[in-house]
Amino acid sequence: MVLAPLLAAALVLSPKETKVTFTLDATAHTVHGTVPLTSGTIQFDAGTGHASGEVVLDLARAQTGNKGRDEDMHGKVLESARFPQAVFRPHQIQGTLRPSGTSDVVLKGTLLFHGAEHPVEIPAKVTLSGSHATADGHLTIPYVAWGLRDPSMFVLRVGKTVEVHLQAAGDLR
Repeated sequence: MVLAPLLAAALVLSPKETKVTFTLDATAHTVHGTVPLTSGTIQFDAGTGHASGEVVLDLARAQTGNKGRDEDMHGKVLESARFPQAVFRPHQIQGTLRPSGTSDVVLKGTLLFHGAEHPVEIPAKVTLSGSHATADGHLTIPYVAWGLRDPSMFVLRVGKTVEVHLQAAGDLR
């Protein structure tokens, strides 16, 4: 099912209104963190379901609130000096996007992460009110399977996936 009745538009995300958080299970606790949005624009065509654009996250500024853990995350796992950004490039949007109220959609695309491209699907609830849009989405990143270092050591065991929660906001143009 393609998008209808909303016609072609572009959603320009607001870095100030968008919140990207992540969680990672670890021995006896869960790590919580944030990643700032640098920029984001998603164009879509209601007639075809085609999407394009780019959403850029600043991995170099990701943080968990623990200085030592953040240093390890940046230096040993993300290698954020070499790979400072994650870039999502959408190519398709599925679902019916209503001109107002809440709709369920799936955004399909490619995530450029740690120097490699990975196909991803992001299910999201999108709420439109006039030209303002909010979206609540979720993505699981199997970072170890994608070639990043597993930070587990001795008694500290860390999950092999990171759960990413997106609370995006912006304006349709």
